[in-house]
Amino acid sequence: MIVMKFGGTSVQDAKAIDRVASIVNERMPQHPVVVVSAMAKVTDQLLAMSRAAGAGDRKTALKLCRALQERHYDTAGELLGTALFSQFHSELGGEFENLEELLRGIAAVGELTPRTNDHVAAYGEMLSSKIVAAAFTAKNMPSAHVDSRECIVTDGSHTKAAPLFAETDERLQARVQPLLEKGCVPVMGGFIGATKAGVTTTIGRGGSDYSAAIVGAGLNAERIEIWTDVDGMMTTDPNLCPDAKRIRVISFEEAAELAYFGAKVLHPATVLPAVQKNIPVYILNSKNPACEGTRITAIAPPSKNSFKAIAVKKRITIIDIAAPRMLLAHGFLRMIFEAFDRHRIPVDVVSTSEVSISLTVDSNESIPALAADLAKLADVKYEGRKAIVCVVGENLRNTPGIAARIFTEVRDTNIRMISQGASEINITFVIEEDSVPKVVKQLHKKFFTDVDPATFA
Repeated sequence: MIVMKFGGTSVQDAKAIDRVASIVNERMPQHPVVVVSAMAKVTDQLLAMSRAAGAGDRKTALKLCRALQERHYDTAGELLGTALFSQFHSELGGEFENLEELLRGIAAVGELTPRTNDHVAAYGEMLSSKIVAAAFTAKNMPSAHVDSRECIVTDGSHTKAAPLFAETDERLQARVQPLLEKGCVPVMGGFIGATKAGVTTTIGRGGSDYSAAIVGAGLNAERIEIWTDVDGMMTTDPNLCPDAKRIRVISFEEAAELAYFGAKVLHPATVLPAVQKNIPVYILNSKNPACEGTRITAIAPPSKNSFKAIAVKKRITIIDIAAPRMLLAHGFLRMIFEAFDRHRIPVDVVSTSEVSISLTVDSNESIPALAADLAKLADVKYEGRKAIVCVVGENLRNTPGIAARIFTEVRDTNIRMISQGASEINITFVIEEDSVPKVVKQLHKKFFTDVDPATFA
């Protein structure tokens, strides 16, 4: 069996869902399980209405909800035809009645908790998965909607819940496997799960990719297909370099580095369950299904090129911490990272010297409070509008002089931090955000003009 995950743009309207049905129909002999995201922009709209309700603005929240209801009705009506839609209408209407009731409750209390926010956000995937399952039925494809909350078991960390794999695997085998054995296509919503007690959770934005990998690992899939609106992973952002090339094959390790440092095609956590079960992941384009996409495997075949891709992560802040008498003192670094933990701010890049430590973090509103906390330990400065450039490739391990080649190429750029060694497959450096277009174009022209046709298309 295989797992096929379709992103928001792949299920954004009736035409897109119709295209999905055709793609899945071709894969029927391979016993697919389908995982779908919410329709494009729906999660943003759900979060907007939950914020409005939390601020006591019931009128705005309900107005947004009814607009969303009309969009889903229109899509379902176009896909199902009159007879099937009349049967499905009441089920869809019931979901929106429950959502309206939830929004009224939030507005009445005037408070939005992470738990309640998860409950609202989960409606996007619940609705899209029901519509997709009904659309398959309308095309005479045997299918069944499976509520992901009955299968994906998580802890209670709302908005960023962690899956409990043993319980999840057990439920997937009990709930989904029998449908596959009957020749049915199970259709599930990504991104959502539930605690052991049945409380709705979400596993973070972009988590539908992760859901697909969890399902694939739990059912021992032959492969996991991530269907999106691009032809695969690229050597860099095509908006920066129109001559960016598609990567045919890449290792799990390289893909994870690229995903973490800004490559938006793949959710960073997606590869983890697949790595553990050695399941290949494919990035494919629902608008161009004939394209072979990108294959992600445990070990990629050798390539003639030193690098696989250049990723960029913008909106970065550098935090400089200077404490000449404390840096090497026992426990000092632990105290610094405990401060980051208290403020729930993850660190990307770290660089140390005898008298200071510099770190980069995603720019957010918590940084002033963190800096005030760190100021109790040392002198602290922070500066935003930076970007991380990450050059990735497994061949870096065995290529002497590679760092010199990179930094010679960007010698006219002010580089604030450099990191190499924590990972043997990337060289990472921090620059001013405004310098990103120039730097990426310089590096891409240097290292991706002549490429290995077995690795790149």
